[in-house]
Amino acid sequence: MQKKLLTLFILTISVFTYGQFSTGVVNLTTARTIRIDTTPSMVTMTLTGPSNVWLGIGFGGFSMAETTDMFIWSASANRDYMAPGGRVTPNADAANAQSWTIVTDVVTGTTRTIVATRALVSTGDFTFLNNNSPINIIYAQGSSTTLGNHGANPHDVVTLQRTALGNEAFSLNNATIFPNPSHGIFTIETQSTLNKISIYSHTGAFIKTVDVLEESNSVKLDLTNMSTGVYLIELQGGSEKSWKKIAIE
Repeated sequence: MQKKLLTLFILTISVFTYGQFSTGVVNLTTARTIRIDTTPSMVTMTLTGPSNVWLGIGFGGFSMAETTDMFIWSASANRDYMAPGGRVTPNADAANAQSWTIVTDVVTGTTRTIVATRALVSTGDFTFLNNNSPINIIYAQGSSTTLGNHGANPHDVVTLQRTALGNEAFSLNNATIFPNPSHGIFTIETQSTLNKISIYSHTGAFIKTVDVLEESNSVKLDLTNMSTGVYLIELQGGSEKSWKKIAIE
């Protein structure tokens, strides 16, 4: 009995220490979504919103006074900001303290999709925990891509709930492709490493293979030189393979 309890305890510790956790895709407001995924060392945020405005997320509270850290996409090159504590324009962190790295920034139609990563722990920034604890955020957007007070533009607060990802979540079968359909630019996100993508016609005829030069779990696929229609793509990571369908408009 003691051995079984010890085994259960070790398994529980392993899940919370070495597992991965996700909020899944959360709708913030019309045309706005967020997803936050954590690993034992890294956080990945996927954010969508209108392409013609700045988009902001504040972490750790339900007001500008409570939040300790902000991510803002705008026409500026800065992404890390300090919460100002009131209804004023936030100030950017110093250049050497910009901790978020933009993995992809894709505009399709009127929607911008941003994938950004950073370490769980970053000096002076909000600390993400790799567990199922909730994350309180504020969000807002502006009237243009120039950062300023959000005014009456959409803004609100929300608590993001998280769940542990089981082993099946790391399968290539659970890869997400967005936007789909698109005009030829696709972002492929997986919870496991991706190293090769093969493209086939809808009838199964091989067209070409795209090698992922730096093995990654977020890849931008550019097929703008191909004709409109439905295609099959084969995702490969190590010995695992998975098939997905995409459409080019």
